[in-house]
Amino acid sequence: MLTVEYTLPAELRADILALAQEELHPQGVSVAALQLVQSHFRWISSQHLQEVAQLLDMSPDALDGIATYFNLLFRQPVGRHVIMLCDSVSCWLMGRDRLCAHLRQTLGIHPGETTPDGAITLLPTVCLGHCDHAPALLADETLHGDLDTDALDRLIGSLRETP
Repeated sequence: MLTVEYTLPAELRADILALAQEELHPQGVSVAALQLVQSHFRWISSQHLQEVAQLLDMSPDALDGIATYFNLLFRQPVGRHVIMLCDSVSCWLMGRDRLCAHLRQTLGIHPGETTPDGAITLLPTVCLGHCDHAPALLADETLHGDLDTDALDRLIGSLRETP
């Protein structure tokens, strides 16, 4: 069961306030502040979003609009590792559906789900801009291209070995 820490730690609050003080308009650091929260918790809960909004003198709805616009900000819990499989036309033409089927079979999950052990979340994503190396995916913060099932198996193996 997922345990949620419902208040931002004092150090994280201080970091967000320090960012806000560097801007004429504190709202200008909203993405960076949300990234800090996500780096601490792996996702951004509604309670965390409300706290950040208060620190940045924003409405929670305005901040949620920003958080849901950026596909690298997670508003739902995710696994320790996130695989974002590109679903652009280039990747689709180069075998994205075959790779997605392989990931579903290997991980035992569908896009939008997390493995039962909490290790890996599989998400579709819009174009990663790596079309010349399609099919591509983003694993955590690393871009991978020219993928085939063997490369996927090696990647999954390395993710499972990494905490």
